[in-house]
Amino acid sequence: MEMKKRINLELRNRAPEKVTELVLDNCRSSNGEIEGLNDSFKELQFLSMANVELTSLAKLPTLSKLRKLELSDNVISGGLEVLAERCPNLTYLNLSGNKIKDLGTVEALQNLKNLKSLDLFNCEITNLEDYRDSIFELLQQITYLDGFDQEDNEAPDSEDDDDEGDEDDDDDENEAGPPGEYEEEDDEDDGASDLGEGEEEEEVGLSYLMKEEIQDEEDDDDYVEGGDEEEEGKCSSIQVVTETINSL
Repeated sequence: MEMKKRINLELRNRAPEKVTELVLDNCRSSNGEIEGLNDSFKELQFLSMANVELTSLAKLPTLSKLRKLELSDNVISGGLEVLAERCPNLTYLNLSGNKIKDLGTVEALQNLKNLKSLDLFNCEITNLEDYRDSIFELLQQITYLDGFDQEDNEAPDSEDDDDEGDEDDDDDENEAGPPGEYEEEDDEDDGASDLGEGEEEEEVGLSYLMKEEIQDEEDDDDYVEGGDEEEEGKCSSIQVVTETINSL
């Protein structure tokens, strides 16, 4: 009784026509149905009813937009033709852990034209000889059986697809160039600008010395007296300027 109340509460707290995903795992069905689950869930795309003691799908509501249906660990043994009538757009169906024993039961899934992935793991039918080849031949629309295709390639997981997308984004960033390269280029630019500033300072210094030389010459012309001493001073001044220029 408590499990039944839990089901009703979970369904009652939502507006059915707006629900796209519904998980009712481990709840308990009554007479092959879950009370509250009905045709009003028109937008439902994912429904999980694992381990709810379902014996039949006869009372499954019409869910025309349903794409993924989880029915694992129940006691369903037949009546799968209902799925094509009530859920015609199914792409994924999990019937693992049910009481499906023969190919005749699975044959009813041929009418699910959009079905791509079927899981029958831990059902008695998996003990049949050439089980996988027989299912792929019977249901030619499916790509994956029990999580693998005909070449034993594992079905992609939606989370893995997201991770690959992230890696692609990382690759794009790497192609654009790691931050270190830009930092080095910036350092080079800084070095070049420093060198330019140094050169300007050197030119200013040289001009300054040349002005001193001219000034010294003008001063020497003003002084006529002093003779050899003034001449020696002049030579000494020019020599100092010349040596300074040469040293630069």
